Amino acid sequence: MKLHLVVAVLSVGLAAAAQENPAAKITENHAVTEADGTVREQRVIPLPQWLSPEAKAWLSSPIAADADVPQTIEQRRAMQDASQARHRDELLKMFAVTVRDSTVGSVPVREVVPAAVKHKDRVLICLHGGGFNADSGSYSESIPVAGLTGVRVVSVLYRLAPENPFPAGVDDVIAVYKELLKTYKPNRIGIFGSSAGAMLTLEAAVKMKQLKLPMPAALGPFSSSASMMEGGDSRSLYNTAGWRGYVPIQDGTQNAEYVGKTDRRDPVLSPIYADVHDMPPTLFITSERDLLLSATSTLHRAFLRAGNRSQLIVFDGLPHCFWNNNQLPESREAWEYMAEFFDRELGR
Repeated sequence: MKLHLVVAVLSVGLAAAAQENPAAKITENHAVTEADGTVREQRVIPLPQWLSPEAKAWLSSPIAADADVPQTIEQRRAMQDASQARHRDELLKMFAVTVRDSTVGSVPVREVVPAAVKHKDRVLICLHGGGFNADSGSYSESIPVAGLTGVRVVSVLYRLAPENPFPAGVDDVIAVYKELLKTYKPNRIGIFGSSAGAMLTLEAAVKMKQLKLPMPAALGPFSSSASMMEGGDSRSLYNTAGWRGYVPIQDGTQNAEYVGKTDRRDPVLSPIYADVHDMPPTLFITSERDLLLSATSTLHRAFLRAGNRSQLIVFDGLPHCFWNNNQLPESREAWEYMAEFFDRELGR
């Protein structure tokens, strides 16, 4: 029997605006389990006190009233492009790198090159997030890792849904990887991404194994889906902003435009159904209020069961891909874990 969880939550933060929310009337914890397994629940959840002051302030800020108003794909992409431009400008003040648009294997990319390249024989491939239909990370995910590792990062501008459903994005990643193999040894290549880019990292790795390509040295799926079938408990609990905002009920139709006509149990599309034996060392990163917490931890266990060298880092109290907020000390900590992982694995 599938269990359903219906939750009413007040996340106690610093914002006085919470008093305007009906959930502010919730003063005690309560839960009722119905005959079909549905749970109707209310919870009062304070912010963890060991979060940084910056994180507390961020998580206590009110959500805009129109945050859940549906956007057209054009509006969404324009918003994300503007956001990435701001990230680029801010991060270029924090890290000594240069960025230029280019192509690799006929695929458009953004090359992020440290001012002082520490390892000319290494390269990292970044696969940005954005729900497979926009770019929410080509700058914000690549610049910190390039700056901290001193390694060239190729941020792939793979084709997006709905115009280009699966497997177009995977095909673009494979094309870039094959081209880089002409210059770099596979044990000097790492692949990483966040959210949709994390999923694409694993999809590409499964496809590489199917194609019998030499595997890269390391994988970094940072907050990843495991399947296009469902997302586990955390997908029913959290929005991309954590507890705040609207959370749709799971119905097995997420990312329909990306999935297209492909069977949702296809092992490349949904890596939890793939043979993940003999995968490269993998670092999973997620957070306690991440809608992809369940999927990321499930993937980590699958990698461990298959005998892979896999590590999972979970940050308490923070929402989906919090490391895209460059003002948080926790983001700097996450970036350093990423950089240390690739320094170690590409240096073997």
